[in-house]
Amino acid sequence: MNSPLDKQAFIASMIRQEVLRFGDFKLKSGRRSPYFFNLGNVSGGAELAELGRHYADAIKASGVEFEILFGPAYKGIPIAVATAIACAERGRSVGVAYNRKEAKAHGEGGVLVGAPLAGRVFMIDDVVTDGAAKYEAAALIKDAGATLVGVAIALDRQEVLADGQTAATRLAAGLDVPVISIANLTDLIAYLEQANAGAVEGVGADRLAAVIEHQRAFCALG
Repeated sequence: MNSPLDKQAFIASMIRQEVLRFGDFKLKSGRRSPYFFNLGNVSGGAELAELGRHYADAIKASGVEFEILFGPAYKGIPIAVATAIACAERGRSVGVAYNRKEAKAHGEGGVLVGAPLAGRVFMIDDVVTDGAAKYEAAALIKDAGATLVGVAIALDRQEVLADGQTAATRLAAGLDVPVISIANLTDLIAYLEQANAGAVEGVGADRLAAVIEHQRAFCALG
């Protein structure tokens, strides 16, 4: 796993870029949340490069071997590219592939773009909600003759679903691969606790209290 310092640096960056915001938000599930995470707000070159390094660190820490990074359309595409660039910066060349939402009827055609899907593939995306896009991408990877070996996401909300599992644990079981995250809700609370103690300015006690209450009500601990 990443060190606490790495996780805190990631969370601080997400707050600074307003990827991670605090307030009163309605989630896709209909549940209310005191925080919202939208990785689509990462829009600058330097910020994407930083994000790619965080993903590369998390994947390396997992110990899972791979040759190809796959980014599901659409948010997964720039993240996979940024992660591949981060790997190249560290002397490792990996392929990048992604899919289109709709098959292209001219030119090269098809739904797959980039490196040929072969060997071991690590999927890169932002978060897990219902996992539909991941299952679709996993089917494409399997149909191409490659092997999915893991899924990396940015933030695991750790919210328990109706079946008693979190979205990440259910996806891991469904795909039979590890699902890793750069950080999770427990890490976010640890960051906010430190911020509330005065180590980081600009984070009020009300934010910490609201997120802890949400965790106790809806989330797996740890």
